[in-house]
Amino acid sequence: MSSSKYPRLRFFLVNLLKGLVWLSLIAGAYILFMELVYKDNPEYWIEKFYSKPGQIYGLYFFSEFCFGLFPPELFLVWAFHKGSLLMYGMNVLFFALVSMAAGVTTYFLGKYLNRVLYFRYFQRKFFVKLMPLVRKWGLFLIVVAAATPLPWSGTCLVVGASGYPLKGFLLAALTRLARFAIHGYIIFQTHQF
Repeated sequence: MSSSKYPRLRFFLVNLLKGLVWLSLIAGAYILFMELVYKDNPEYWIEKFYSKPGQIYGLYFFSEFCFGLFPPELFLVWAFHKGSLLMYGMNVLFFALVSMAAGVTTYFLGKYLNRVLYFRYFQRKFFVKLMPLVRKWGLFLIVVAAATPLPWSGTCLVVGASGYPLKGFLLAALTRLARFAIHGYIIFQTHQF
């Protein structure tokens, strides 16, 4: 299979691979934290992270709307240790819906900013090469950002500013919900022992 014959597939696979490498690094850091730090004093960390859930939800909300400062998987692990299976499922759903809402909101923010004169100047000055690529690879870019640790909200902002159609965006954005379902299941399976 020649890369010039299937450029979209190549783009998708290369960026998916980059995202998976980042996910592996995050998973490795988490394992190191659990083995080197958490294991020695779990009561301290449980008290620190589980006594104030409002702050954790607020941090997640802020993170998702500010271009994904923290990977959602950290919050899924937190939710697993928080309570029952039903509570875990509700938390996974909550985190998924907040993430989708953040993506849709920043998509519309990008559409709005595209009409602002100053942003259009900024766009021409700094993103002149980026916007045609977003229009060309939009679907694949959305799917890769939705399925990997690439910045979800930032990608949605650029996709909205590029004029990518809403219907196509929403269809590709469903991958974000699938990511939460799959990662939530994996975290559940790997943390029950």
